[in-house]
Amino acid sequence: MRLVDRPGRMSITKPAEITGPAIRDAMATNDDEQLNDRARSLLRALIERYVRDGQPVGSRTLARDSDLDLSPATIRNVMSDLEEMGFICAPHTSAGRIPTAQGYRLFVDTLMRVKPMTARAVQQVERQLSLEAGDAPAIMSSASSLLSQFTKMAGVVTVPRPERATLRQIEFVPLTDQRVLVILVINSSEVQNRILSTPREYTRDELTVAANFINEKCAGMELSQVRGVIVEELEKSRNTMNQAMIDVVQVAQSVIDEGASPKGEYVMAGETNLMDFSELSDVEKLRRLFEAFNQKRDLLDLLDRSIAASGVQIFIGEESGYQILDDLSVVASPYVVDDEIVGVLGVIGPTRMAYDRIVPVVDITAKLLSNILNSRGETP
Repeated sequence: MRLVDRPGRMSITKPAEITGPAIRDAMATNDDEQLNDRARSLLRALIERYVRDGQPVGSRTLARDSDLDLSPATIRNVMSDLEEMGFICAPHTSAGRIPTAQGYRLFVDTLMRVKPMTARAVQQVERQLSLEAGDAPAIMSSASSLLSQFTKMAGVVTVPRPERATLRQIEFVPLTDQRVLVILVINSSEVQNRILSTPREYTRDELTVAANFINEKCAGMELSQVRGVIVEELEKSRNTMNQAMIDVVQVAQSVIDEGASPKGEYVMAGETNLMDFSELSDVEKLRRLFEAFNQKRDLLDLLDRSIAASGVQIFIGEESGYQILDDLSVVASPYVVDDEIVGVLGVIGPTRMAYDRIVPVVDITAKLLSNILNSRGETP
Protein backbone atom coordinates (compact mmCIF):
# COMPACT_ATOMS: atom_id res chain seq x y z
CA MET A 1 0.00 0.00 0.00
CA ARG A 2 1.70 3.19 -1.19
CA LEU A 3 0.82 6.79 -0.74
CA VAL A 4 1.12 9.36 -3.51
CA ASP A 5 1.38 12.80 -1.97
CA ARG A 6 -1.37 15.08 -3.27
CA PRO A 7 -2.67 18.35 -1.79
CA GLY A 8 -6.19 18.07 -0.40
CA ARG A 9 -8.92 19.73 -2.44
CA MET A 10 -10.71 22.47 -0.53
CA SER A 11 -13.98 22.77 -2.40
CA ILE A 12 -16.96 20.65 -3.24
CA THR A 13 -18.88 21.71 -6.32
CA LYS A 14 -22.27 23.29 -5.72
CA PRO A 15 -25.20 21.21 -6.98
CA ALA A 16 -26.94 22.51 -10.09
CA GLU A 17 -30.43 21.86 -8.69
CA ILE A 18 -31.61 23.02 -5.30
CA THR A 19 -33.65 19.87 -4.64
CA GLY A 20 -31.03 17.42 -5.84
CA PRO A 21 -27.77 17.93 -4.01
CA ALA A 22 -25.41 15.90 -6.19
CA ILE A 23 -21.98 16.54 -4.74
CA ARG A 24 -19.15 16.03 -7.22
CA ASP A 25 -17.88 12.47 -7.51
CA ALA A 26 -14.34 13.14 -6.31
CA MET A 27 -13.14 9.56 -6.15
CA ALA A 28 -9.46 9.48 -7.00
CA THR A 29 -8.30 8.36 -10.44
CA ASN A 30 -5.55 5.85 -11.08
CA ASP A 31 -3.10 8.72 -11.42
CA ASP A 32 -3.81 10.32 -8.04
CA GLU A 33 -4.98 7.33 -6.01
CA GLN A 34 -3.67 7.57 -2.47
CA LEU A 35 -4.81 4.28 -0.98
CA ASN A 36 -5.96 0.91 -2.24
CA ASP A 37 -9.64 0.00 -2.00
CA ARG A 38 -9.22 -2.02 1.19
CA ALA A 39 -7.55 0.84 3.04
CA ARG A 40 -10.16 3.29 1.76
CA SER A 41 -13.02 1.12 2.97
CA LEU A 42 -11.48 0.73 6.40
CA LEU A 43 -10.73 4.44 6.72
CA ARG A 44 -14.30 5.30 5.74
CA ALA A 45 -15.69 2.79 8.25
CA LEU A 46 -13.41 4.10 11.00
CA ILE A 47 -14.38 7.74 10.41
CA GLU A 48 -18.10 7.00 10.18
CA ARG A 49 -17.95 5.00 13.42
CA TYR A 50 -15.91 7.66 15.24
CA VAL A 51 -18.22 10.46 14.10
CA ARG A 52 -21.21 8.49 15.34
CA ASP A 53 -19.84 7.33 18.71
CA GLY A 54 -17.02 9.73 19.56
CA GLN A 55 -14.86 6.86 20.83
CA PRO A 56 -11.54 5.52 19.44
CA VAL A 57 -12.17 2.65 17.02
CA GLY A 58 -10.37 -0.68 17.37
CA SER A 59 -9.66 -3.42 14.86
CA ARG A 60 -12.42 -5.71 16.15
CA THR A 61 -15.00 -2.97 15.74
CA LEU A 62 -13.79 -2.33 12.20
CA ALA A 63 -13.98 -6.02 11.43
CA ARG A 64 -17.68 -5.90 12.30
CA ASP A 65 -18.41 -2.54 10.60
CA SER A 66 -16.57 -2.96 7.31
CA ASP A 67 -17.90 -4.87 4.35
CA LEU A 68 -14.60 -6.68 3.97
CA ASP A 69 -13.96 -10.24 5.06
CA LEU A 70 -10.77 -9.45 6.95
CA SER A 71 -9.38 -10.72 10.23
CA PRO A 72 -8.64 -8.31 13.10
CA ALA A 73 -4.94 -9.00 12.55
CA THR A 74 -5.11 -7.91 8.92
CA ILE A 75 -7.10 -4.86 9.89
CA ARG A 76 -4.48 -3.96 12.50
CA ASN A 77 -1.83 -4.05 9.79
CA VAL A 78 -3.86 -1.74 7.55
CA MET A 79 -4.51 0.60 10.47
CA SER A 80 -0.80 0.68 11.19
CA ASP A 81 -0.19 1.77 7.59
CA LEU A 82 -2.92 4.42 7.83
CA GLU A 83 -1.37 5.71 11.02
CA GLU A 84 2.08 5.87 9.46
CA MET A 85 0.64 7.88 6.57
CA GLY A 86 -0.95 10.36 8.98
CA PHE A 87 -4.63 9.57 8.34
CA ILE A 88 -5.35 8.23 11.83
CA CYS A 89 -3.70 8.40 15.24
CA ALA A 90 -3.89 6.85 18.69
CA PRO A 91 -5.15 9.19 21.42
CA HIS A 92 -3.05 8.72 24.55
CA THR A 93 -2.68 5.03 25.31
CA SER A 94 -5.96 3.90 23.74
CA ALA A 95 -5.91 0.72 21.70
CA GLY A 96 -8.28 2.35 19.23
CA ARG A 97 -7.63 4.99 16.60
CA ILE A 98 -9.25 8.28 15.62
CA PRO A 99 -9.06 10.28 12.37
CA THR A 100 -6.61 13.14 11.93
CA ALA A 101 -7.38 16.33 10.01
CA GLN A 102 -5.59 14.72 7.06
CA GLY A 103 -7.84 11.69 7.37
CA TYR A 104 -10.96 13.84 7.42
CA ARG A 105 -9.69 15.74 4.39
CA LEU A 106 -9.26 12.52 2.39
CA PHE A 107 -12.69 11.41 3.57
CA VAL A 108 -14.58 14.53 2.46
CA ASP A 109 -12.67 14.74 -0.84
CA THR A 110 -12.88 11.14 -2.00
CA LEU A 111 -14.73 8.79 0.36
CA MET A 112 -17.80 10.61 1.62
CA ARG A 113 -21.25 9.33 0.72
CA VAL A 114 -23.46 12.41 0.92
CA LYS A 115 -26.82 12.04 2.66
CA PRO A 116 -29.23 14.49 0.97
CA MET A 117 -31.78 16.36 3.03
CA THR A 118 -35.25 14.87 2.89
CA ALA A 119 -37.90 16.70 0.88
CA ARG A 120 -39.71 17.44 4.12
CA ALA A 121 -36.62 19.03 5.68
CA VAL A 122 -36.02 21.17 2.58
CA GLN A 123 -39.64 22.32 2.67
CA GLN A 124 -39.30 23.15 6.37
CA VAL A 125 -36.28 25.38 5.75
CA GLU A 126 -37.98 27.08 2.80
CA ARG A 127 -41.18 27.61 4.74
CA GLN A 128 -39.47 29.11 7.77
CA LEU A 129 -37.35 31.46 5.69
CA SER A 130 -40.38 32.49 3.62
CA LEU A 131 -42.47 33.19 6.73
CA GLU A 132 -39.87 35.63 8.05
CA ALA A 133 -41.68 38.96 7.78
CA GLY A 134 -38.65 41.14 8.43
CA ASP A 135 -36.05 42.62 6.12
CA ALA A 136 -32.95 40.91 4.73
CA PRO A 137 -30.98 40.95 8.04
CA ALA A 138 -33.95 39.28 9.78
CA ILE A 139 -34.04 36.56 7.11
CA MET A 140 -30.30 35.99 7.56
CA SER A 141 -30.79 35.67 11.31
CA SER A 142 -33.50 33.08 10.66
CA ALA A 143 -31.13 31.20 8.32
CA SER A 144 -28.40 31.04 10.99
CA SER A 145 -30.93 29.70 13.50
CA LEU A 146 -32.10 27.05 11.03
CA LEU A 147 -28.54 25.93 10.37
CA SER A 148 -28.00 25.53 14.10
CA GLN A 149 -31.33 23.77 14.54
CA PHE A 150 -30.68 21.18 11.83
CA THR A 151 -27.04 20.48 12.72
CA LYS A 152 -27.01 20.99 16.52
CA MET A 153 -23.90 23.13 15.99
CA ALA A 154 -23.29 26.85 15.45
CA GLY A 155 -24.86 28.47 12.40
CA VAL A 156 -23.44 31.66 10.91
CA VAL A 157 -24.46 34.00 8.07
CA THR A 158 -22.37 36.98 6.99
CA VAL A 159 -24.07 40.29 6.32
CA PRO A 160 -22.80 41.78 3.04
CA ARG A 161 -20.54 44.76 3.32
CA PRO A 162 -21.68 47.86 1.46
CA GLU A 163 -19.85 48.32 -1.80
CA ARG A 164 -19.55 52.10 -1.45
CA ALA A 165 -19.59 54.61 1.39
CA THR A 166 -20.33 58.20 0.35
CA LEU A 167 -19.83 61.20 2.61
CA ARG A 168 -23.01 63.25 2.95
CA GLN A 169 -22.04 65.47 5.85
CA ILE A 170 -19.58 65.82 8.70
CA GLU A 171 -20.08 67.74 11.95
CA PHE A 172 -17.84 68.44 14.95
CA VAL A 173 -19.16 68.94 18.48
CA PRO A 174 -16.75 70.16 21.21
CA LEU A 175 -16.56 68.03 24.37
CA THR A 176 -14.57 68.39 27.56
CA ASP A 177 -10.97 67.31 28.17
CA GLN A 178 -9.70 68.11 24.67
CA ARG A 179 -12.14 65.80 22.97
CA VAL A 180 -14.33 66.27 19.91
CA LEU A 181 -17.39 64.31 18.82
CA VAL A 182 -17.26 63.65 15.07
CA ILE A 183 -20.60 62.88 13.39
CA LEU A 184 -20.37 61.29 9.94
CA VAL A 185 -23.46 60.95 7.77
CA ILE A 186 -22.72 58.26 5.17
CA ASN A 187 -24.79 57.32 2.12
CA SER A 188 -28.43 58.29 2.54
CA SER A 189 -28.96 57.83 6.26
CA GLU A 190 -26.17 55.92 8.03
CA VAL A 191 -24.75 57.88 10.94
CA GLN A 192 -21.41 57.08 12.57
CA ASN A 193 -20.14 58.79 15.72
CA ARG A 194 -16.52 58.93 16.84
CA ILE A 195 -14.84 60.67 19.76
CA LEU A 196 -11.39 62.08 19.04
CA SER A 197 -8.70 63.27 21.40
CA THR A 198 -7.26 66.54 20.11
CA PRO A 199 -4.02 68.41 20.85
CA ARG A 200 -5.96 71.27 22.49
CA GLU A 201 -9.46 72.57 23.15
CA TYR A 202 -11.29 73.92 20.09
CA THR A 203 -14.14 76.40 20.08
CA ARG A 204 -17.44 75.60 18.44
CA ASP A 205 -16.75 78.26 15.79
CA GLU A 206 -13.38 76.70 14.92
CA LEU A 207 -14.99 73.29 14.53
CA THR A 208 -17.83 74.70 12.42
CA VAL A 209 -15.37 76.32 10.01
CA ALA A 210 -13.46 73.03 9.66
CA ALA A 211 -16.67 71.05 9.07
CA ASN A 212 -17.85 73.55 6.47
CA PHE A 213 -14.53 73.25 4.67
CA ILE A 214 -14.78 69.43 4.42
CA ASN A 215 -18.47 69.49 3.46
CA GLU A 216 -17.90 72.08 0.77
CA LYS A 217 -14.98 70.20 -0.79
CA CYS A 218 -15.97 66.57 -0.24
CA ALA A 219 -19.73 66.09 0.21
CA GLY A 220 -20.99 63.47 -2.25
CA MET A 221 -17.60 61.79 -2.64
CA GLU A 222 -16.73 58.21 -1.71
CA LEU A 223 -14.91 58.14 1.60
CA SER A 224 -11.99 56.35 -0.03
CA GLN A 225 -11.41 59.48 -2.13
CA VAL A 226 -11.87 62.05 0.61
CA ARG A 227 -8.39 61.83 2.15
CA GLY A 228 -6.68 62.63 -1.15
CA VAL A 229 -8.98 65.60 -1.77
CA ILE A 230 -8.43 66.96 1.75
CA VAL A 231 -4.66 66.72 1.43
CA GLU A 232 -4.79 68.47 -1.94
CA GLU A 233 -7.11 71.25 -0.72
CA LEU A 234 -5.06 71.81 2.42
CA GLU A 235 -1.97 72.35 0.30
CA LYS A 236 -3.83 74.84 -1.86
CA SER A 237 -5.38 76.73 1.05
CA ARG A 238 -2.69 76.41 3.70
CA ASN A 239 -1.60 80.05 3.38
CA THR A 240 -5.14 81.34 3.94
CA MET A 241 -6.14 78.93 6.75
CA ASN A 242 -5.38 79.30 10.41
CA GLN A 243 -3.51 76.52 12.20
CA ALA A 244 -6.53 75.48 14.28
CA MET A 245 -8.55 74.67 11.18
CA ILE A 246 -5.66 72.75 9.64
CA ASP A 247 -5.24 70.73 12.83
CA VAL A 248 -8.94 69.82 13.05
CA VAL A 249 -9.17 68.78 9.40
CA GLN A 250 -6.06 66.63 9.69
CA VAL A 251 -7.36 64.94 12.83
CA ALA A 252 -10.68 64.26 11.08
CA GLN A 253 -8.89 62.36 8.32
CA SER A 254 -8.41 59.33 10.58
CA VAL A 255 -12.16 59.13 11.23
CA ILE A 256 -12.95 59.39 7.53
CA ASP A 257 -10.39 56.69 6.71
CA GLU A 258 -11.96 54.38 9.29
CA GLY A 259 -15.42 54.94 7.82
CA ALA A 260 -14.08 54.13 4.35
CA SER A 261 -13.40 50.54 5.46
CA PRO A 262 -16.83 49.01 6.15
CA LYS A 263 -16.83 46.58 9.05
CA GLY A 264 -17.94 43.07 8.25
CA GLU A 265 -20.68 41.57 10.34
CA TYR A 266 -22.33 38.21 10.78
CA VAL A 267 -25.22 36.74 12.68
CA MET A 268 -24.59 33.57 14.64
CA ALA A 269 -26.85 31.12 16.43
CA GLY A 270 -26.23 28.04 18.55
CA GLU A 271 -22.73 28.80 19.84
CA THR A 272 -23.58 27.07 23.11
CA ASN A 273 -24.24 23.84 21.19
CA LEU A 274 -20.47 23.48 20.94
CA MET A 275 -20.32 22.93 24.68
CA ASP A 276 -22.07 19.57 24.20
CA PHE A 277 -19.06 18.03 22.44
CA SER A 278 -16.51 16.42 24.74
CA GLU A 279 -13.55 17.47 22.60
CA LEU A 280 -14.58 21.12 23.04
CA SER A 281 -15.45 20.95 26.73
CA ASP A 282 -12.31 22.66 28.04
CA VAL A 283 -13.56 25.81 29.76
CA GLU A 284 -10.57 27.97 28.84
CA LYS A 285 -10.69 26.83 25.22
CA LEU A 286 -14.39 27.65 25.03
CA ARG A 287 -13.81 31.05 26.61
CA ARG A 288 -11.21 31.95 23.98
CA LEU A 289 -13.40 30.57 21.21
CA PHE A 290 -16.44 32.63 22.24
CA GLU A 291 -14.19 35.66 22.60
CA ALA A 292 -13.02 35.11 19.00
CA PHE A 293 -16.67 34.86 17.89
CA ASN A 294 -17.38 38.21 19.56
CA GLN A 295 -14.36 39.89 18.00
CA LYS A 296 -15.45 38.48 14.61
CA ARG A 297 -12.30 39.42 12.69
CA ASP A 298 -10.70 35.98 12.28
CA LEU A 299 -13.94 34.20 11.49
CA LEU A 300 -14.94 36.88 8.99
CA ASP A 301 -11.57 36.55 7.28
CA LEU A 302 -12.07 32.80 7.02
CA LEU A 303 -15.62 33.10 5.69
CA ASP A 304 -14.51 35.73 3.19
CA ARG A 305 -12.25 33.08 1.66
CA SER A 306 -15.44 31.25 0.64
CA ILE A 307 -16.82 34.22 -1.28
CA ALA A 308 -15.01 33.22 -4.46
CA ALA A 309 -15.95 29.54 -4.15
CA SER A 310 -18.31 27.96 -6.64
CA GLY A 311 -19.95 25.85 -3.95
CA VAL A 312 -19.46 24.37 -0.51
CA GLN A 313 -16.06 24.77 1.11
CA ILE A 314 -14.81 22.80 4.09
CA PHE A 315 -12.03 24.03 6.38
CA ILE A 316 -10.86 21.24 8.68
CA GLY A 317 -8.90 22.06 11.83
CA GLU A 318 -5.62 23.75 11.05
CA GLU A 319 -6.66 24.40 7.45
CA SER A 320 -8.39 27.56 8.71
CA GLY A 321 -5.04 29.12 9.53
CA TYR A 322 -6.28 30.28 12.96
CA GLN A 323 -5.10 28.45 16.06
CA ILE A 324 -8.35 29.03 17.91
CA LEU A 325 -10.13 26.95 15.23
CA ASP A 326 -7.67 24.04 15.26
CA ASP A 327 -10.24 21.70 16.86
CA LEU A 328 -13.10 22.91 14.68
CA SER A 329 -14.33 22.56 11.13
CA VAL A 330 -16.20 25.16 9.12
CA VAL A 331 -18.54 24.16 6.30
CA ALA A 332 -19.51 27.23 4.26
CA SER A 333 -21.24 28.19 1.04
CA PRO A 334 -21.89 31.57 -0.62
CA TYR A 335 -25.35 32.97 -1.28
CA VAL A 336 -26.32 35.10 -4.26
CA VAL A 337 -28.47 38.16 -4.98
CA ASP A 338 -28.96 39.39 -8.56
CA ASP A 339 -26.41 36.87 -9.84
CA GLU A 340 -23.74 38.28 -7.52
CA ILE A 341 -22.23 36.54 -4.49
CA VAL A 342 -22.95 38.87 -1.59
CA GLY A 343 -22.32 36.74 1.50
CA VAL A 344 -21.54 33.36 3.02
CA LEU A 345 -23.36 31.07 5.41
CA GLY A 346 -22.08 28.02 7.20
CA VAL A 347 -21.86 25.68 10.14
CA ILE A 348 -19.13 25.60 12.77
CA GLY A 349 -18.55 22.46 14.80
CA PRO A 350 -15.91 19.98 15.94
CA THR A 351 -13.78 18.22 13.34
CA ARG A 352 -15.75 15.14 14.38
CA MET A 353 -18.85 16.23 12.51
CA ALA A 354 -21.09 14.32 10.11
CA TYR A 355 -19.81 16.01 6.95
CA ASP A 356 -22.01 13.80 4.78
CA ARG A 357 -25.09 15.30 6.46
CA ILE A 358 -23.82 18.84 7.13
CA VAL A 359 -22.72 19.59 3.54
CA PRO A 360 -26.22 19.22 2.02
CA VAL A 361 -27.77 21.29 4.83
CA VAL A 362 -25.37 24.18 4.16
CA ASP A 363 -25.71 23.88 0.40
CA ILE A 364 -29.52 23.78 0.37
CA THR A 365 -29.85 26.62 2.90
CA ALA A 366 -27.57 28.83 0.80
CA LYS A 367 -29.69 28.10 -2.28
CA LEU A 368 -32.96 28.79 -0.47
CA LEU A 369 -31.66 32.00 1.10
CA SER A 370 -30.56 33.19 -2.34
CA ASN A 371 -33.95 32.37 -3.86
CA ILE A 372 -35.93 34.12 -1.13
CA LEU A 373 -33.79 37.27 -1.15
CA ASN A 374 -34.10 37.44 -4.93
CA SER A 375 -37.84 36.80 -4.97
CA ARG A 376 -38.38 39.64 -2.51
CA GLY A 377 -36.06 41.96 -4.37
CA GLU A 378 -34.01 42.30 -1.19
CA THR A 379 -30.62 43.95 -1.36
CA PRO A 380 -28.80 43.08 1.86
